[in-house]
Amino acid sequence: MEKGTLTQSDQTYRVTRVHTLVIGSGAAGLNAAVQLRANGIEDVLIVSEGLQKGTSINTGSDKQTYYKLSLCGTEADAPETMAETYVEGGSMHGDLALVEASLSARAFLHLVNLGVPFPRDAYGQFVGYKTDHDPRQRATSIGPYTSREMCRALIRKVQSLDIPVWEGRNVVQLLTTGVETDDSGSRQELAEAKLRRAAGAVMLDAEGDLEVVIAENVVFAVGGPGGLYKTSVYPEVHTGAIGLALMAGAKAQSLPESQYGLASIKFRWNVSGTYMQVVPRFVSTEADGISDPQEFMHAYFDTVGEMASMVFLKGYQWPFDWRKVQGGSSIVDILVYIETVLKGRRVFLDFRENCAGFSFDALSDEARDYLDRSAALLETPIARLEKMNPGAIELYLDHGIDIHTEPLEVAVCAQHNNGGLAGNLWWESLTIKHLFPLGEVNGSHGIYRPGGSALNSGQVAGFRAAEYIANRYRDRTLDEAAITKIAEEAVAELQAWMTASEQAPGRAWQEEREEFQARMSRAGAHIRSLDGLRNAVLEAWTQWERVRAGGDPRDLGESLRNRQLCFAHAVYLEAVAFALETGTGSRGSSITLDPQGVKVHERLDDSWRIVPEDETFREQVLETTASADGSVTSSWVARRPLPHPDSWFETAWAAFRESKIYD
Repeated sequence: MEKGTLTQSDQTYRVTRVHTLVIGSGAAGLNAAVQLRANGIEDVLIVSEGLQKGTSINTGSDKQTYYKLSLCGTEADAPETMAETYVEGGSMHGDLALVEASLSARAFLHLVNLGVPFPRDAYGQFVGYKTDHDPRQRATSIGPYTSREMCRALIRKVQSLDIPVWEGRNVVQLLTTGVETDDSGSRQELAEAKLRRAAGAVMLDAEGDLEVVIAENVVFAVGGPGGLYKTSVYPEVHTGAIGLALMAGAKAQSLPESQYGLASIKFRWNVSGTYMQVVPRFVSTEADGISDPQEFMHAYFDTVGEMASMVFLKGYQWPFDWRKVQGGSSIVDILVYIETVLKGRRVFLDFRENCAGFSFDALSDEARDYLDRSAALLETPIARLEKMNPGAIELYLDHGIDIHTEPLEVAVCAQHNNGGLAGNLWWESLTIKHLFPLGEVNGSHGIYRPGGSALNSGQVAGFRAAEYIANRYRDRTLDEAAITKIAEEAVAELQAWMTASEQAPGRAWQEEREEFQARMSRAGAHIRSLDGLRNAVLEAWTQWERVRAGGDPRDLGESLRNRQLCFAHAVYLEAVAFALETGTGSRGSSITLDPQGVKVHERLDDSWRIVPEDETFREQVLETTASADGSVTSSWVARRPLPHPDSWFETAWAAFRESKIYD
């Protein structure tokens, strides 16, 4: 690591040169840093808003799942077999599926060796269970905080390796260049006219001063787009930074494919699993949270038993799914949406008493048998929860919420983006060389994915990026003159924006953020319509023009964060609108409303008609590229098929020895 300065308009800024810069300190970024060291890359720097911030270390669910190759019993499994499960979800590239399957055991056992206590039996087998969209018992868990314990183990490893971590950094711009040097040191343009390469980043430090890090490689592990939504289960400390890469020209894929589901909002947490299986009472109130309490769902079901059974099924079928809207448990999400968004009321889960008319005998056989086998045919939801999962109660107690004595406020929230930036099978950006988007910011997943596969994907990505960097990008190839000029221009641009904000203050950053978050939750979440999206796109770019001109001088850091978030939300809305315009229909965790569509429920009015999915799009992947001037291009490409490589040992060994696997 080399430290220096640059001077711009009589101001001096700190400049650090490092081989590989890791942006983000979640599970994916931390593992990438560890694996870079394991591959001989010593000059590594992690920059982060904080080791205790981000989604990985602050979130989870009833039984947060890690997905991997089956490692127990007699059930046959293999990488290609597991990859087939990934591919069946639709719109996932086959080569990425095979990589995530092939490295799943290696990534999992690395965590075990770091001390993450995944359960095993007396014979050393790592026991598993079936998760959603999974035909085999590949899933495992250490409880609601699986990803938190992964982060803690990886942090200990990072610290033991003395990998520097700079906390309190807010990255505000990526540096890219179109030139580099060859082996002889000669300056050369990149071969493809539109191809650029990553070269570092500009950030604000804890004091709000600009500083520059110039890097040969950038590992971009900034998490999902948590700051884009009003109703979100992403932790409040996490906003995401995909907008930085989109503004730099990084290609994205599958942006419309997000997951949504019921979550508590006072403390953000998914109310999946046993929270639903104990069949809590759903109550809505006026905006004060007290007046006019109603058990609003009764009106939409013929019997209390049918309603209660649908609530029970939400435990299994937690994410909102268009296929489970008609006659399935996702009708519960729609009814909550109607109460909270359309009627402006508040919805609570009450574990203290059963819904009116509740009876175990009236439940479906599946629900009643599950509770019976769990020895949970008990009088109240809270009693059933104490029997089946006492930790679920303690979790809320740890955050000042006692569901023994108070109801739990919920909404339908954004939970995970299956899409993100587009990378190749080494997780390198398709349009920016030396940029490696890892974790949730990488859009490797398609429409559906097995539960827990996101944790596996983030770990696998660290192995892939580190190995490729060590074998192809070990040398220093940045052109010093070119990158110094680019850094100076970036700093000058940011300083000019900050000066403009001081001279002509914009709206309060909180107001700007609330505007685009409300727009995303209204038009770009699980309830979509083409007319609504077209209007939202126009509004989004109008806001972007205002935000790009200047911000709130009282907090320039948050205003700069708004800049990339606002840009990202406009690009996401463009991609969602394009998908609907081209005819995908309802898909994954969203429905498309249309007056000519199929009615969702006989007791809902005609505004609740949806367009069914056109499944032909499952064989394609939506790619989206944007530029800072607001132009966005989206197109469908055929998804890459699942490879069936010739794995004859002698030829595979030769290719590995000769480093041909990196070609």
